[in-house]
Amino acid sequence: MIHNGKVVRLKQSDYSQVTVYDKSPVDLAWEYEDHGIEVVHLVDLDGAKRGAPINYHVLEAIAGHTKLKVDFTGGITTDGDISKAYEYGASYITAATIAAYQPDLFASWIISYGREKMTLGADSLDGKIAIKGWIKKTQIDLFEHIGYFYNRGLKYVKTTDIARNGLLEGPSFDLYKKIIDKFPGIQVLACGGVRNCDDIEELNKIGVFAVIIGKAFYEGNITLDEVSKFCMSQE
Repeated sequence: MIHNGKVVRLKQSDYSQVTVYDKSPVDLAWEYEDHGIEVVHLVDLDGAKRGAPINYHVLEAIAGHTKLKVDFTGGITTDGDISKAYEYGASYITAATIAAYQPDLFASWIISYGREKMTLGADSLDGKIAIKGWIKKTQIDLFEHIGYFYNRGLKYVKTTDIARNGLLEGPSFDLYKKIIDKFPGIQVLACGGVRNCDDIEELNKIGVFAVIIGKAFYEGNITLDEVSKFCMSQE
């Protein structure tokens, strides 16, 4: 996550519990690349709160100084936002808030930009979708939300159980398994609660497509050497 140009982590969705890490986004990106990581999930936290991307300069720096493919998210609400993200070097887009507010628009993006390039961000708390950087809670059911877009060609969904995010208490294995079982062929990007490589192994066994890690790496629970054996391209 990027906040004011720096790498940060949130505990659950609490913006009063922000941890700022010393290394610059580009320095971290170089480390990822050196260990065989091919795709980085870049969250513009400021953009998510504002409703329009802000940290394009971080996206540009990572895309311009590494060979990493960047999955960019945070405040994407218009075609112009997507075009600009691509111009600054994004390879993939993840959008969340717009999918809740204007589902037909997001569904059209799956077609116009391609299901390989467009990921649904479907983060939830107690089974209900949360948006705008997790600040705003909704009454939208997680499974109904995913199902709407699954029936319109969705291939990738990134989902976080917010209650577990940043706690290092383990992922929501049952949640991810239910999504995979209910929507055959969907590719799940799991985020939140990962403690160690055993968790990644377990997520791999239940069929999760990709795992997004943050705090476990920043706090030293997982090393990049350990992560490298799981690395694979999104394409």
